[in-house]
Amino acid sequence: MHVQKKDCASCGYPAAKTRKYNWSEKAKRRKTTGTGRMRYLKDVSRRFQNGFQTGVPKNARMGKKTEADA
Repeated sequence: MHVQKKDCASCGYPAAKTRKYNWSEKAKRRKTTGTGRMRYLKDVSRRFQNGFQTGVPKNARMGKKTEADA
């Protein structure tokens, strides 16, 4: 953090977006998506292939027999 400017020289905090410039390609490579955990993004590609389906599969819903039915 710069004491007088009150912002970070490397990431630009507290700005909403991370600081990055095209004149430093190596720095962009170090900070880009995929260098961290990607807790959300690593699931997105799999869900995209299935069309972002949610809920319980149809077979599991239809085939259920409860004690009340019998």
